[in-house]
Amino acid sequence: MAVSYNRLWKLLIDKKMSKADLRRAAKVSPNTMTKLSRDEEVSIAVLERICGILGANIGDVMDFVPDEENN
Repeated sequence: MAVSYNRLWKLLIDKKMSKADLRRAAKVSPNTMTKLSRDEEVSIAVLERICGILGANIGDVMDFVPDEENN
């Protein structure tokens, strides 16, 4: 399964918040933001901080996407 953070980016738009604003508020490193942008896995601790800043649940910021091979 792959990870998608499209919900996170949509939530940021809804909250009128930039990626830089989120990075500063959640104290996330630039490298971690790059991982999020590339739909790569990040730690649960990072996702927990992001959810706390946005007042969201983990399902509000990410999805698991089935691999195309398994369909």
